[in-house]
Amino acid sequence: MDKDEVVVSIRCLAYNHEPYIRQCLDGFVMQKTNFKVEVIVHDDASTDGTAAIIREYAEKYPELIKPIFETENQYSKHDGSLRRIMNEACIGKYIAMCEGDDYWTDPYKLQKQVDFLEKNLDYAFCCHRFEKYYEDSGSFDKEYAYAFYRNGYDLKITESLFFKVWVTQPLTALIRRDCLKRVYERKLNYKYFRDVHLFYFLLKEGKGISLNQFMGVYRLHKGGIAGMRDIFQSAKDTNLILSELWKNNKTDFCLLRYVLYIKIVYIVKYVHAVMFGLK
Repeated sequence: MDKDEVVVSIRCLAYNHEPYIRQCLDGFVMQKTNFKVEVIVHDDASTDGTAAIIREYAEKYPELIKPIFETENQYSKHDGSLRRIMNEACIGKYIAMCEGDDYWTDPYKLQKQVDFLEKNLDYAFCCHRFEKYYEDSGSFDKEYAYAFYRNGYDLKITESLFFKVWVTQPLTALIRRDCLKRVYERKLNYKYFRDVHLFYFLLKEGKGISLNQFMGVYRLHKGGIAGMRDIFQSAKDTNLILSELWKNNKTDFCLLRYVLYIKIVYIVKYVHAVMFGLK
């Protein structure tokens, strides 16, 4: 690799993350690599002190932290502007993701993932294990797919596994930029494009793997345990997302089985909500 070539671009989206953004940025700064890394931190017109903290880090690490400050919130436009801004800014061979309220815990995370993808050209992305942190209680929990790992073995992410359990989170992923570009081109066809689309279509580009190492934390901070109304709304949203995905990929019968399962779950939760006066 050319020492001046940006090998990894880290995409960090931040909005009103003042309590968390330092921990997130520290996870980037501590990375130890034998290649060049850039951190594109996009503050989407935060109304708290997030932007000031990002400026502080950009001044301290000008060769690493490359901030983008918005005066108008781009996410709320729902016109693709946020995606275009980040796609243009990130020039690395690989793209890593971490939103401003999540964080990395291993200083060799990126080195390990790049080493894997450089040796395994048939893989489109490389993830790793993570912990869930509940802000309200201050407690940690295992990730969703913990039961599928075997001691000492990495977990191959297949389409079959993908429809059994939510394997990972974007904060763990290192993705080939050319593969990610083709996935985002598909995004134009989807009103309800979510993380499930990201990994579903990455598996169309190549193989996926999750390294059997904990290297990041996914933070949950909704302000309390969700009520039944939230559970029902979540089921409704999932039904809409997967129904649209199936509509555009009707030859994928693994997807069909999963969509039918989600519809049954949605109906059960709808009936439950009606019975308890939550709908």
